[in-house]
Amino acid sequence: MTNEEQNLNELLKIRREKLKHLQSIGKDPFKVEKVHITHYSKAIIEDFEDMEGKNVTIAGRIVAKRGHGKASFINIQDKDGRIQAYVREDRIGPESYQLFVAYDIGDIVEVVGEVFKTKKGEVSIKAETVRLLTKSLQVLPEKWHGLKDQDLRYRQRYVDLIVNPEVKETFLKRNIIIKAIREFLDERGYLEVETPILTTIAGGAAAKPFLTHHNTLDLDMQLRIANELYLKRLIVGGFDKVYEMGKMFRNEGISIKHNPEFTSMELYAAYHDYEDMMEITENLVAYCAEKVHGTTLVNFQGTEIDFKPPWKRESMHDLVEEKTGINFYSIESDEEARKVAKEKLHLEVENHMTKGHLVALAFEEFCEKDLIQPTFVLHHPVEVSPLAKRNPEKPHITNRFEAFANTWEIANAFSELNDPIDQKQRFMDQLKQREAGDDEAHPMDLDFINALEVGLPPTGGLGVGIDRMIMLLTDSPSIRDIILFPTMKPIE
Repeated sequence: MTNEEQNLNELLKIRREKLKHLQSIGKDPFKVEKVHITHYSKAIIEDFEDMEGKNVTIAGRIVAKRGHGKASFINIQDKDGRIQAYVREDRIGPESYQLFVAYDIGDIVEVVGEVFKTKKGEVSIKAETVRLLTKSLQVLPEKWHGLKDQDLRYRQRYVDLIVNPEVKETFLKRNIIIKAIREFLDERGYLEVETPILTTIAGGAAAKPFLTHHNTLDLDMQLRIANELYLKRLIVGGFDKVYEMGKMFRNEGISIKHNPEFTSMELYAAYHDYEDMMEITENLVAYCAEKVHGTTLVNFQGTEIDFKPPWKRESMHDLVEEKTGINFYSIESDEEARKVAKEKLHLEVENHMTKGHLVALAFEEFCEKDLIQPTFVLHHPVEVSPLAKRNPEKPHITNRFEAFANTWEIANAFSELNDPIDQKQRFMDQLKQREAGDDEAHPMDLDFINALEVGLPPTGGLGVGIDRMIMLLTDSPSIRDIILFPTMKPIE
């Protein structure tokens, strides 16, 4: 054991001894049930002219403590910020002061006293009573060392929030963005709904689901990877505008942009198309940026990104041809196209891939990295868009777009396929792709086909990656920075 570990163990032991002493004299802090808080730090400081001389009751965690003899200062952190309290023996009494000087950083206290300003001009509270509410039995770090302890910060978010106030600010901004999304959609007549998380068919996207089992029904089930197909069923049922924001689950890798459990929002509007979805997307993101920053101009890790509508629009195939010099659709056969992709572009090509697959693959490899400013990439190949309506003039592509910013896909939308015969055939094609080795190919959903046969009106649909959008709007380089409790591998 190192000297540092020995010292830490000794400090932990001392804290427990302090608790035992308090309990032995009838001052057990864990028996306190309620505190009548009258004010919070931020309001006291900002409204000092009105608050000066008034008695207040605050509560929070001691994050700093200093002083000598019969007077001390403590900094208390509550939900809104930090404020200083001035504690003197002659005001709170010798017995209470003796207890107070034994309090530790991390302890949670109630302070009752008068608002004043120190000689140095700091708004403070002149304590009349200080009461211990919770004894902290752990030692808070004096300074959190950023990247060095990044993994521990995510695991112990409760500590991260205490010692890094800017982290709390990020999550307050997240809350503002979530509220803004609801405001934007509610004002436009969209109805917020809830659809199943636990399903028998995980459809609506190309991804691997998490598998589970319902014991009573003896039924294999899956966590949803998207909520698209249920929302479309509601459009069939007569709701013209619906949306749902919630958790999705994909059994895939973890990276700075991916967490297995993430927040997504999907909306559907009858009698709308993908052009309408572009207008909604760019105005929704701009609305959220304005709510957080007061402007559509956002600085992300040193790069300025302007979300002001209208955003740039580009064809996927045109971008691929521009970057690679290859027009895949002019090549006669899929076999020849695969050969070109291997030999000229050095792409990892699988035997089931068609020209459409290769356009999508080349786009990911050569084009995404240049999409810094907000851009709509249009007209995805039908092979990678099993739920999108074909372009009537060019049936090998779809009326679909993905929205990109900072090279990331942040939204996906299309004019929804409402032809049940075409949809069933595409599901069949997806099954063939699955049999050929594509684990993420879309499964067959016969009930959804039945819903389409009942009749889905012309519909526009949109999915937005809420976590990625929040990352961009809060200057957060990792998705773990904007998820309170990200998925982590357990410490062995």
